[in-house]
Amino acid sequence: MATSAPLRLIARDREDVPPISAALQDAVGQIGDFLYEPKARRFTLALNRYRWEAPRKGRGERVRTALQAGEVTAAKAHRLKQGADDAVVSLLSVAFEPGDPPSGALVFTFSGGGALRLEVDCVDLVLADVSAPWSASA
Repeated sequence: MATSAPLRLIARDREDVPPISAALQDAVGQIGDFLYEPKARRFTLALNRYRWEAPRKGRGERVRTALQAGEVTAAKAHRLKQGADDAVVSLLSVAFEPGDPPSGALVFTFSGGGALRLEVDCVDLVLADVSAPWSASA
């Protein structure tokens, strides 16, 4: 799919999560760009994702992307050092583990054994590119 348009994806059920995971594979970001807002019941991640859907030129392109999860009731990090705002993480995958329908957990797996688990009342994800793409350095 050759496109230069910003990517916009919405996930409303467990079948919608794999395309978001594929779009975010190998995205990198800083822990300081992750924000949990318990009162608003949302968790936002800002990442630099590889544009898998774009025509490949040289090493390809990256773009700044925001992913927001709604209906979040709890967030737990494993091997992601809180307070280390400049620490860089690389996202490997996003998965949904069902609970009592429609609730469950969104599990973000990072390289090096880090993980983020968001308990959710239902799947409510929005992914949006928020910058122009640039040439990837690797």
